[in-house]
Amino acid sequence: MTDITRIKPGERMSQAVSHSGLVWLAGQCGIAGQSITEQTQDALAKVEALLLEAGSDKTRILSATIWLSDIASYDQLNAVWDAWIPDGCAPARACGESRLAGEGYDVEIICVAAIA
Repeated sequence: MTDITRIKPGERMSQAVSHSGLVWLAGQCGIAGQSITEQTQDALAKVEALLLEAGSDKTRILSATIWLSDIASYDQLNAVWDAWIPDGCAPARACGESRLAGEGYDVEIICVAAIA
């Protein structure tokens, strides 16, 4: 039986959980109040760090779900995303608008990736 590994576990949730060659990341946000560009850059840096800690990387992302507080910022998000994701490695992705859990947060990124 494959072990379940919890990365940065907290009382309410872990930042990532791996099992059977996959890693699921909790939603990652930037710093509340920053621009959508800065929040997206910060969130993706957190995604990348968690993937590396789990034994994966951004070339192995299988799916990404992205929530925006305002879908009007879709193009700004995509400008950062497109520069960050390596050519030929784009995962399945969904993006929608939702009220996020905290005031001032404008983007949340959730990923599932294969472990190398």
